[in-house]
Amino acid sequence: MSWFAGYIRSSIGAKQVMAVTGLLLLLFAIVHMLGHLQMFGGQDMYNRYAHFLQDLWEVKWPVRAGLLGLLIVHVVVAIGLVAKNRAARPAGYVKFRPVTSSWVGRTMAWTGLFVFAFLAFHILHFTLGQVQPGYFHVMDPKDRWDAYSMFIHGFQSPAVYAVYLVGILLLALHLGHGAVSWLQSLGLRHPKYPTDRLGTTVAALLFVGYMVPPTAVLAGILRLPGS
Repeated sequence: MSWFAGYIRSSIGAKQVMAVTGLLLLLFAIVHMLGHLQMFGGQDMYNRYAHFLQDLWEVKWPVRAGLLGLLIVHVVVAIGLVAKNRAARPAGYVKFRPVTSSWVGRTMAWTGLFVFAFLAFHILHFTLGQVQPGYFHVMDPKDRWDAYSMFIHGFQSPAVYAVYLVGILLLALHLGHGAVSWLQSLGLRHPKYPTDRLGTTVAALLFVGYMVPPTAVLAGILRLPGS
């Protein structure tokens, strides 16, 4: 235990812990995105998918607890690294000239905080039904929770759409840049396999994949059944 405590307190150990937790969270984000793309399969397909997830009681809660644990560890370690970096350089640069880092890299701590707040909003919205409670307990013709209609109602609101647009953009940028940094922290980057465009590719795929269904709702392409 003392070895692990010393390991996680070191800069290398902390970065590697952030890398592992970050990559696992990225994997979940990709799977979650693919699930939401089933909106294009219609009400029955999406509700069948949602019903399948809700029925996995033995798996659902351990997975949620695990994801929460990963997120907490990731955030706590990140805060520790930021604090350590600031303590090592109490006085700022006289003139700051970033050479290789992008603005995304320089603002990872801030985007991380905004992403954390966005995830809290998302849980309140779709998991707890506190944002639009009137649409949360609607049932479909097969007496299943009508997640499809809730999704449609949710993103018919321009305000809700705007929150997700900004939140998903920050999430995509954060995970995209993080993917490259985490691979480097784990020693998985190699000159033969350049990853310069990996971050941009990951960010673009996540942003497009997550925002296509809400945009289709707002544009009237995805509609309520019978409308």
